[in-house]
Amino acid sequence: MGVTVPDLEAATAFFGAVLGARPLYDTLRREDGPVAGPETERRLGVPAGTEEIAMRMLRLPDGPGLELFEFRGTERRPPALPSDFGWQHVGFYVDDLDAAARGVEDAGGVLLGDPQPLPGPEAGPRNRYQYARTPWGSTFELLTYPDPQPYEKEGGLRRWTP
Repeated sequence: MGVTVPDLEAATAFFGAVLGARPLYDTLRREDGPVAGPETERRLGVPAGTEEIAMRMLRLPDGPGLELFEFRGTERRPPALPSDFGWQHVGFYVDDLDAAARGVEDAGGVLLGDPQPLPGPEAGPRNRYQYARTPWGSTFELLTYPDPQPYEKEGGLRRWTP
């Protein structure tokens, strides 16, 4: 998954503190950039004048990679809210929701309410979630489901095996 951030180093520190993410490699180092021009605009569907200035791949402890992108350009919009069209948040599984939530605040993020029990087909005594925002305003979800979920009885598949 990829996320555009206003500051690559600050975002690396934030995701490291909250999720234990670690840098794997820089696809585009700041000193080697920027990458710009008509081909970049066409490839990414960005406005004319947008410059890709840095890209970094982070490794999450038990999950996929998280690719960070930093751009400069003529048009910058605030991050999408859950009520907007399009991809509106990303969820991260954590073993300890309370510790991860403390990490969000310690790293400059904002918690959106208190932890909630996972509902319906995801319910379980210790299965919970909590929404938060990064320091730059992107919405994400912390979730944990150490207990079996009701939907597993029907299909036998789990969406994630911690």
